[in-house]
Amino acid sequence: MTNDLHEGFNLIREKVYKVTIKQQDNKQTEEQLNRHLSNRHIQLIAIGGAIGTGLFMGSGKTIHLAGPSILLVYIIIGLMLFFVMRAMGELLLSNLKYKSFIDFTTDLLGPMAGFYIGWTYWLCWIVTGIADLVAIASYVQYFAPYLAPWIPAVFFVLFFLCFNLLTVKLFGELEFWFAIIKVVAIVALIIVGLGFIVYGFTTPSGIKTSLANIWNDGGFFPTGFTGFIAGFQIAVFAFVGVELVGTTAAEAHNPIKTLPRAINAIPIRIILFYVLSLAVIMSVMPWRAIDPNQSPFIKLFTFAGIPIAATLVNFVVLTSAASSANSGIYSTSRMLFGLALTRKAPKLFGKLSRTAVPATGLLFSCICLLPAAIILYFNNKDIMHAFTLVTTMSTILFIFVWGLIICSYLAYRLKRPALHASSSYKMPWGLLTSGFCLVFFAALLVALAFKEDTRLALTYSPLWFILLGIAYLSIPKSIKANWHSLTQQEFSAED
Repeated sequence: MTNDLHEGFNLIREKVYKVTIKQQDNKQTEEQLNRHLSNRHIQLIAIGGAIGTGLFMGSGKTIHLAGPSILLVYIIIGLMLFFVMRAMGELLLSNLKYKSFIDFTTDLLGPMAGFYIGWTYWLCWIVTGIADLVAIASYVQYFAPYLAPWIPAVFFVLFFLCFNLLTVKLFGELEFWFAIIKVVAIVALIIVGLGFIVYGFTTPSGIKTSLANIWNDGGFFPTGFTGFIAGFQIAVFAFVGVELVGTTAAEAHNPIKTLPRAINAIPIRIILFYVLSLAVIMSVMPWRAIDPNQSPFIKLFTFAGIPIAATLVNFVVLTSAASSANSGIYSTSRMLFGLALTRKAPKLFGKLSRTAVPATGLLFSCICLLPAAIILYFNNKDIMHAFTLVTTMSTILFIFVWGLIICSYLAYRLKRPALHASSSYKMPWGLLTSGFCLVFFAALLVALAFKEDTRLALTYSPLWFILLGIAYLSIPKSIKANWHSLTQQEFSAED
C-alpha cells in the first residue's frame, strides 16, 4: 500500500511538472534557460562525462604507477562516485525547482556553501578545460609535429566559444556525436583486442597477446601498496565530469525520467569503458611496455603493427579532449548564470542572449582558459608534466565539490525526512555510503601527497579557498541578508 501511494505521488508530481514546463516554454523571460536537451542528449552527455580526457591521456601514467592493480583503482573510484551521483539524483528529484547541485547546496547548507560550491565548480572546469587543451595540443602534435603547441589551444577556445554562443540544442548535438565517436572507438578497441587474445596474436616485437600478460610480470600488485595508492592520483581525474549530468537538469525536458536512467548506467559504463578497455590493452601490451607519457589507446595499435588504426584512434582521443573542453565551457557558463541570479556573481553573468544562452559567462570562461596557451608555451618540451600539475589541481577541486554534494545529502536526510521517505529514487544505504564517500575523499587527498608532482598542487590549492573567503567577506551585508529569504522563496513549496 505504501509503495502504491509513493508511486501515485510521483506520478502526480511528474504530471504537474510537465504542465509547469509547458507554461514556462510559453512564457520565456530573460532569466530562463530553455529546456532543449532531450533524453538522448542527456544520456550521451552522461556517457561523455564518464569518458574523460584522464582515461585517454592519463591512463598510461596510472598503469606505470600501479601496474595491473589500476583496474581495481578504477572500480573503487567508480563505485564511490556512483554513490555521489545517486545522492545528487535523489536531491535533484526531491525538489523540481533545483536546477543544479548549486541550488540544493544553497538550500540545504546555506548561501555561503552555495557560494563556495558554485565558484569552485566554475574553477574546476576552467582548470579541467586547461588540462583538456594541454591534451589537445599533445594530440595535434601527432598530425602536425612542427606546430607550436599553444596555437591549437587558442584555436579550440575560439571554436568552442563560437559554437556555444548559438543554442543549447546545438551544444547537445555536438556532445551527442562526440560521445558516439568515443563509445564506438572504445567498443571497437575492445573487440579488436579480444580478437587478438582469442587468436593468440603475436606482435611484431614477438610478444604473444594473452590475458596472462596482466599478471605475469610481478603479479597484480607489482609496484606494491604505495604504487597502488599512487595510481589514484591521475585515475580520479578520469572521472571528472561524471556529475555534469546534474548541471543539465535545468535544460532537460523531463529530468524525472532522464536523470535516473543516466545515473543508473554509470556502473556499466565504468566496467566497459575503464576496466575492460584497460584489461584488453594490458593483455595485448604488457604493462611495463606502456609509456607513461603517451596514451596507451594510441600506442596499442602501433605496438601491434597497425599504424593506420593508431592514426584513427589519435583522432578519436582528440575529439574526446575536445568534448571534455566543450562540456566544461558549457558548465562554467551555467554556473555563472546560476550564481548571478542569486546575486553571488555580477549581474551581467545573469543575462541571456536572444538564443537563451548566457553569452557573457561563456566569453568570461573562455578568456580564463587562455592561460593554457601560456603553460604550453613554457612547457612545450614536457607536456605530460604540465598535464599532471593541472589535473591534480582539478582533482582537488572536484573532490571538494563531490564532498559538498554528500554533505548536502546528509543535511537533506536530517531536515527533509518526509521527502526522503516519499522518494522513488533513494540513494542505496544512504547514511552508510555517505560516510564511506567522505572517508574515501579524505584518503584521496592524503594520496596526492605521495608524489612530488601532485604534492605541489595540493600545497597551493588552499589559496583558492582563502581567496573565496576574502571574496565572501567583501560582499555587502545587505546582499547577504537577502540571500536567506531569496533561497526560501525560490525553493520552498515542495516540502
